Amino acid sequence: MGLRLKFNLVLIVVFLAGFAAAGWVSRQLLQENARDEVIRDARLMMEAAISVRTYTVDQIRPHLIKQMDEVFLPQTVPAFAATEAISTLRKKYTEYSYKEATLNPTNPRNRTADWEADIVNTFRQYPDRKEMVGERQSSSGKSLFIAAPIKIGNPACLQCHSTPSAAPPTMLKIYGEANGFGWKHNEIVGAQVVSVPMDVPLAKADRAFTTFMASLAGVFLSVFIVLNIMLSWLIVRPIRQMSEAADKISTGDFGVPEFKDKGKDEMSVLGSSFNRMRRSLEKAMQMIGDQ
Repeated sequence: MGLRLKFNLVLIVVFLAGFAAAGWVSRQLLQENARDEVIRDARLMMEAAISVRTYTVDQIRPHLIKQMDEVFLPQTVPAFAATEAISTLRKKYTEYSYKEATLNPTNPRNRTADWEADIVNTFRQYPDRKEMVGERQSSSGKSLFIAAPIKIGNPACLQCHSTPSAAPPTMLKIYGEANGFGWKHNEIVGAQVVSVPMDVPLAKADRAFTTFMASLAGVFLSVFIVLNIMLSWLIVRPIRQMSEAADKISTGDFGVPEFKDKGKDEMSVLGSSFNRMRRSLEKAMQMIGDQ
């Protein structure tokens, strides 16, 4: 096995180990960054919904509350306002979704799906939990969801959700008496659920990973070629020349020119030593021939 082959085998083994380690670490980091990006988008969307709810309670509802005796205005309901606002956003970003998922809602569109009911029940089981983050496979692909509990902290909410007799008659005309009642103060009745698609960020992460690994392979290939050229020019070639010269000298052929020993590197020192050995051997052969 030649010196070049041994060198290349070691270099390839080291590269493959480093390539695998770099690939694993970089993929993990890119996947985590993609997930963090999705979580930031989901939290931003959740904060937007909360802001709409707060604005509705503070700025809209006080001006319209007097009209509730004549006509029920869903726009005064924070959950309705937040859902409608996010629905406008979803006209452009159809994969994004927001829902005030409720176990026993007044508005049927807010009724929980099976996986949303599991989230609400988890919040009911662990009332101190403020947020839940998870992933699920939806019809549009892999998505991440963030959920926050809906807790009846304001007793004023029970006016519309305690019993049908206490609810505004105008609301009953729209939604009836079958749903949205029996709520209790400090009870967790549902969850705000934001779903954000993960396919696009993950695809970007995969493209970045592929580009990085291809670049790393290109750098290795360039280094591999340069190192082999340097190995051939600076080490293998001089050693081969010395080996051929040694073969000729061993047969008594001293016509081989001396090696250039200018420089301070190891090959120059080796060449200088070889030249001294050649002169000494040539003198010894002459002395033997003179006797």
